Amino acid sequence: MASETTTYDSQKNTIRQIRYCPNEPSIFTDEQSPLARREHIIFEDGMLSVPVNRPNLAAYLDAHPDNVSNGGSLFALVQNEKKAEEEIEDEFLLHDAVGLVRSKSIQDLLPVAMYFGISTSQSNMEIRRELLKEAKGNPKRFIESFDNPIVTTKAEIMQAADFQIIRLASDGAYWFDSNRLIISVPAGQQPVDVLARFCLTEKGSLVHNSIKEKLDELS
Repeated sequence: MASETTTYDSQKNTIRQIRYCPNEPSIFTDEQSPLARREHIIFEDGMLSVPVNRPNLAAYLDAHPDNVSNGGSLFALVQNEKKAEEEIEDEFLLHDAVGLVRSKSIQDLLPVAMYFGISTSQSNMEIRRELLKEAKGNPKRFIESFDNPIVTTKAEIMQAADFQIIRLASDGAYWFDSNRLIISVPAGQQPVDVLARFCLTEKGSLVHNSIKEKLDELS
């Protein structure tokens, strides 16, 4: 790699020349002494180790426009410790997601199953099996679904439709007994999604409470 190039200095709002000189504390050419000695940087087998006692080399590489972090494509910082930490965190996340499928009661799992489009007419073990696939596929999303109010609300709406409390049509959501419109559904949107979002607004809270009351009467 050439040891001299230019980069943008955001603090001074200007383009400045940088070069790596082992005997200079600054990487900026205009701050280096007349005795500055340039040195080429050589990657061996595609790798370069930067010792902690060479902060100027680290600074030069950090500022270089060919660094991937600066939009370049020639080299990138390898952070083995960070990568290991991320891999461990992913494993823990997967473990936690799978643990929820095992430890949660089927009553707690049903709203999540409905949210992911899993048929609740299956046996409990079949429902858990389908949920296990979701947990493994996207652990973070799966875990967050348990604390997401839209998940519970959509489950309540689907139950209300099954018990003929409401009727969901492509053009709107209606009360089943009176056929009175609750909310219109824009073209291309799902009635369950539209009604769920509406129920979580201040205007739709009365509808939401009415749905929950009618479900409670049936339980």
